[in-house]
Amino acid sequence: MTTLQTGGATVRLPQIHDPDLLIFVRHGQTEWNREGRMQGHLDIPLNGTGREQAASNGVRLRDFMKREGLDPTAFDFVASPLGRTRNTMELLRDGMGLGVDGYRLEERLLELTFGEWEGFRLEDLADKEQELLLQRRADKWRFVPPGGESYEMLADRVGDWLKSVLQPTVVVAHGGVFRVLRGWLEGLESANVPKLDVPQDKVFVWRNGQFSAI
Repeated sequence: MTTLQTGGATVRLPQIHDPDLLIFVRHGQTEWNREGRMQGHLDIPLNGTGREQAASNGVRLRDFMKREGLDPTAFDFVASPLGRTRNTMELLRDGMGLGVDGYRLEERLLELTFGEWEGFRLEDLADKEQELLLQRRADKWRFVPPGGESYEMLADRVGDWLKSVLQPTVVVAHGGVFRVLRGWLEGLESANVPKLDVPQDKVFVWRNGQFSAI
């Protein structure tokens, strides 16, 4: 297991593994994304915008690989097991001109769970959970929602997965997963990781020690 001991202060995440080529795509938009609801492990489907984003990212990735002379059949395609990530992966692969079923699932790439807060917007909780929301605001990295996970806990399992990446890989997962993945790869301060923006209409490429968006 990869365990990050943080004590009480922000820490810089060490780079635990530097894969030669790792491509990340966040799942397309869902209605709950649009409404600002916490999804976590609940299996909310893509909406029309999300399906368009996934298909467009497939075309974007196909064109990138063609420009760079990369063979898509040399890549390991991996997705979180939730329906919105599987659907995104299949639309992505279709946009690349590949068979939709040529990928595998990875439990460690599940989104962090918000526990009892899943389905709610933060404003819905403002009256009942004011104290917990203040704790979250003060330390989002370590904050654990009732019955849920913190970013610190998510980083532990995503870090374990990252160390297993030994060939060029395309991964479709979640916003929280990408945030902690960037934290590990770029050696970011833990307090900054939950603040990272993860657009759903971009493809992120890690190579030569840095991320670029296409």
